[in-house]
Amino acid sequence: MPDWVTKYWLEALFGGILLVLSTSTKLLFSRLKKDQLERQKKAEEESAEQKLIKEGVFAILHDRLYQACMHYINANEITAEDLRNLEYLYNGYHNLGGNGTGTELYNRCRSLPLKVKSGR
Repeated sequence: MPDWVTKYWLEALFGGILLVLSTSTKLLFSRLKKDQLERQKKAEEESAEQKLIKEGVFAILHDRLYQACMHYINANEITAEDLRNLEYLYNGYHNLGGNGTGTELYNRCRSLPLKVKSGR
């Protein structure tokens, strides 16, 4: 056996161990970075999808509010139950950022004369 191997075997062993540890650490950190980027990309995709869902719900609420309000405005009366239903629609619409046309129509419906439902 060469003389330097017997003289420096401990240093060679620790050097090998350090090489294995540093390579393993580098691989681990590169894997963690890749996982973090994948999670970030997925979160961005989910955020974009959530925005589209919000826009869709907003459009449906606006349409439903518009149709209902136009019906009651044309009838020139509204029941208390119908007004309460409009309030639920309007609150969802308003909380999603709606205003303008929907608010104007809702306020017009609130000022309509209340119709008393007749017993059936």
